[in-house]
Amino acid sequence: MGQIASRVVRKINRFNVENRAHRILERDKPTPAPKYESNLRDMERTMELDPTFLEKLNKKDLELDQRLKNVYVTSKDSYDINKAKAEKEIQILPTDRSTPEDFEYGYQEPKKVTVGRCTLKQALEFITNHQSDPEKWTAQKIADDYKMKPKLIEHILHHFKTYNVFIPDQNSKETVLTQAKRKLLTDTPKSRSSST
Repeated sequence: MGQIASRVVRKINRFNVENRAHRILERDKPTPAPKYESNLRDMERTMELDPTFLEKLNKKDLELDQRLKNVYVTSKDSYDINKAKAEKEIQILPTDRSTPEDFEYGYQEPKKVTVGRCTLKQALEFITNHQSDPEKWTAQKIADDYKMKPKLIEHILHHFKTYNVFIPDQNSKETVLTQAKRKLLTDTPKSRSSST
């Protein structure tokens, strides 16, 4: 439906276009666009300062016209298509086609670390050290080693922890499952209704 309507509107707009265009061009002067109040005020101010402003505006400035005629732009650069094609053909393809190695934490660690900052690897290292032996690796000692503020280290140690892997004993797992089954078997609907 939209395509049909747009076709109809387009045909209506293009109907008798040439005659309408000739009629507009044959008029003496096109109607000027309306002026804003701010533009009219600016014109009044300029007319107060220079009463001959409109005459200068409508009159051709011969000096300026002569200066414009004297200006020439020349270009000495040349672009040779054949030379560009030859350079493109000569481009050397990479000889090493192996996949690049993955970085340890998914991104390349910086080689130089500014004072007061640490890398992800360093942060994990001192968090792990603090979790394993908090008396030896205090916040003050870590701050001294990594040249960071002790308050910042305290915040890091408080809010960030590394994961601890807990592997349960296989025997205890089986006993836990059997105990859960026993509870389910003893808890029958009759016993639930009688207890209520």
